[in-house]
Amino acid sequence: MPHKIIIVDDHKMFIDGLTSIFEDIPNIDIVLKTDKPKMVLQFLRHTKDIDLIISDISMPEMDGIALSTGIKKEFPQVRMLMVSMHSNANMFHQLKQNGVNGYVQKNASKAELLKAVDTILSGKNYFSDTILKVYKDSFFTEQETKETPLSSRELQVLELIAREYTTKEIADKLYISKHTVETYRKNLLLKLDAKNLAGLTKHAIYLGLIDTDPKSE
Repeated sequence: MPHKIIIVDDHKMFIDGLTSIFEDIPNIDIVLKTDKPKMVLQFLRHTKDIDLIISDISMPEMDGIALSTGIKKEFPQVRMLMVSMHSNANMFHQLKQNGVNGYVQKNASKAELLKAVDTILSGKNYFSDTILKVYKDSFFTEQETKETPLSSRELQVLELIAREYTTKEIADKLYISKHTVETYRKNLLLKLDAKNLAGLTKHAIYLGLIDTDPKSE
């Protein structure tokens, strides 16, 4: 049974290009091609068994980040591959937070695109080496590579925060109170000169507390 795919992009030439790539692949069935992201959400509300959505990021009606937010909220089982000219670490981080399953640039080869699609349809994630390098390099600024002494307990809390444990989950895991967890969180923000969770996560990655490779997820 062929995999059902949706393509959404505001450039007809790109949609035509993807269509020509997939037309000779028997296990791929493109069920919708559109330049209107909102139509995708409407389509999903009335159609079952969509396996993959291939989407651009920069689109006038609704960008790919907003689209991925909506899709993953309403239809978490639908997998998403973002195809864009962007190689922006912050944008990629947002998409990762939304749960997208892949990211390749529009200048990628046909072979890499098909590899990404096959990988995602097999149940794994695929992110191009180019965007992974940009993502990793963004963590190693001069300021962030300065040594900041942290206690073993602070390192434990930092790792769990970066792994998106809740305050209660951290408290239960470390056998401390929620108030103590919040105190550690505030101290970590001050010590590491971080503004939010993303900042703490960057430091956790630099210190080797969590893996930087999204392909391993």
